[in-house]
Amino acid sequence: MKIDLNCDLGEGVGNDEAIMPHITSANIACGFHAGDVNVMRETVRLAKRFEVNVGAHPSWNDRENFGRKEMNASPDEVEKLVLEQIQILAVIAKSEGVILTHVKPHGALYNQAAKDIELASAIARAVKSAPKGDAISVDLILVGLAGSRSIEAGRGMGIRVAAEGFPDRGYNADGSLMSRLLPGALIEAPEEVARHAVELIKKGGMDTLCLHGDHPNAAENAKLLRDVLIQNGVEIMGLKK
Repeated sequence: MKIDLNCDLGEGVGNDEAIMPHITSANIACGFHAGDVNVMRETVRLAKRFEVNVGAHPSWNDRENFGRKEMNASPDEVEKLVLEQIQILAVIAKSEGVILTHVKPHGALYNQAAKDIELASAIARAVKSAPKGDAISVDLILVGLAGSRSIEAGRGMGIRVAAEGFPDRGYNADGSLMSRLLPGALIEAPEEVARHAVELIKKGGMDTLCLHGDHPNAAENAKLLRDVLIQNGVEIMGLKK
């Protein structure tokens, strides 16, 4: 069994370098919920040094709420919003000799798209239309919640998708992520995060597991999770490998 380990980085938390050796894909904030040009460049360089895949982590234009407030926009506006952020990171990636491999929406944009096919389709169109070439992979991958509208939309447009699970988050009965306002939404202990990861993999249907870079134990989670998965016979491998 193979699995990709990804983490949301470039968000100004300060632990990116401690996390990077343990993951295979980095989702880099594109400045709309966190980060800026300098942070993006620094994170891309870190990923290159540790041979970690680089992906765009677009969000609603919402730095005030770290991209975690639900918003509404037309499908065309969402497509432009996501495409703009992909291209912002692609310019930096190109200057550093790195190719973007994937796109994973952030926060409220991600969770809304998981349930809203029109929103999911707008994001998928942005991924499909992103200009492929020196800085963007010809088979750019859309990462979305396993079993969600995001995965459905991507497959419907013929783009490559990666179904994702969250070891450090609690789930609702319908497979959606629990609101962060509810008890149990954030799994804090590294041992519990690792145990949950094994459970998710055993359920099947997942290509990648995400760890949040702003988690209080993010670096410890990443190291222990990788070790536990390897002990359980799981091969840690990037989506593009």
